[in-house]
Amino acid sequence: QLQLVESGGGLVQPGGSLRLSCVASPFALEDYSIGWFRQVPGKEREGIACIAGLNNFVETRGSAKGRFAISFDPYKYTAYLQMNGLRPEDTAVYYCAAEKSYGCKQYTLSSPSNYDYWGQGTQVTVSS
Repeated sequence: QLQLVESGGGLVQPGGSLRLSCVASPFALEDYSIGWFRQVPGKEREGIACIAGLNNFVETRGSAKGRFAISFDPYKYTAYLQMNGLRPEDTAVYYCAAEKSYGCKQYTLSSPSNYDYWGQGTQVTVSS
C-alpha cells in the first residue's frame, strides 16, 4: 500500500518561502496523480495543486496560482510544493494525497474524497 510522508512545514514571515516534500513508499508515483491540500480548523480541506505522474501535467487552484508550484523529483518518489510570497491566510496544515482513478484535473482537486492515500500533514504558519 502506498504511504506518503510530508515534511518541510514551519514558521515563516509574510512574503517568505517554503518547500514542502511528500515522500512516497514503497512505490514511485508514476502511476498516480498527486495533490496538495490544506486545511484550517473549522473549514473544509482545500485542494491547491496537482501533478500527474505519467506526464507531469499540472493544475493549480485559487490563490495558489502564480505563487505555488508543484513538481516531482526525477525518479518520482518525492513530490514538492514550492510556496512563494506566503501570506498569513496561507497558514494551515498541508497534506499530500494520491489517486489513480481520475487524473490531475480541477475536478479532482475540488474534492478530497477523490484521493485514496494521504499523508499525516505538516503545519505551515505564516506570521511576523
